Amino acid sequence: MAKLPTETHYFNSFDGTRLAWHEMGEGRPVVLIHGYFSEANTNWIRYGHAEAIAAEGFRVIMPDLRAHGDSDKPHDAAAYPPDALAKDGHALIAHLGLSDYDLGGYSLGARTTARLLATGANPRKVVFSGMGLEGLVGAERRAGHFRNILTNLGKHERGSPEWLAEAFLKNTGGDPVALLGIIDTFVSTPRETVAGFDWPTLVVNGVDDDDNGSAAALAEALPDATLVDIPGNHMSCVTKPELGQAIARFLAG
Repeated sequence: MAKLPTETHYFNSFDGTRLAWHEMGEGRPVVLIHGYFSEANTNWIRYGHAEAIAAEGFRVIMPDLRAHGDSDKPHDAAAYPPDALAKDGHALIAHLGLSDYDLGGYSLGARTTARLLATGANPRKVVFSGMGLEGLVGAERRAGHFRNILTNLGKHERGSPEWLAEAFLKNTGGDPVALLGIIDTFVSTPRETVAGFDWPTLVVNGVDDDDNGSAAALAEALPDATLVDIPGNHMSCVTKPELGQAIARFLAG
């Protein structure tokens, strides 16, 4: 559990949706975006990753995506246009007046990072975690899986991946209707666009995680990437200290 204090703030995004972000530490800004069904606390704060990064002299900025955490969870389909999450990211960066910063994310947060890069974000360094090449170039590859989870709650076989995801959803207090809307925001990033991401990049994944495809293939596709394997799969590696340690070393290096 993190010992450093965390501050929570709010702003209105591009369409007026009220979004939360959380901050820890002081120094160079780094924006870290959590995964689907998750929130800043579960992804970055609870297991000490934000604290490990802040200890290296960083101001860790962690938004709660729309439909997640402390952010608004609208049920109106109009609140979930394609690339809404990237638009939220640009709105937060503009709201905070960031011009010299680092940027990264886990799973859906990594895909959102890619969409931010593809639509004009220009950080110093980039972190892709819980993500493979296929998850960026084929954003729809897991959409059916998540629709099945959210539209069949309480019906999944105990111990199945769907059942485990539903249990995680309950743990984070997720809103199934709002989270279904998030699927409509998914946008793929063309392979040639990914190949043009020439920022120094860390690709860090659980060694048993292939939920979003191959992390090695993603690192190979990027012009300036470092690949780091850490223990765990897509769910469990977030609980391992190695995740925050790898990100902290990369950003501070």
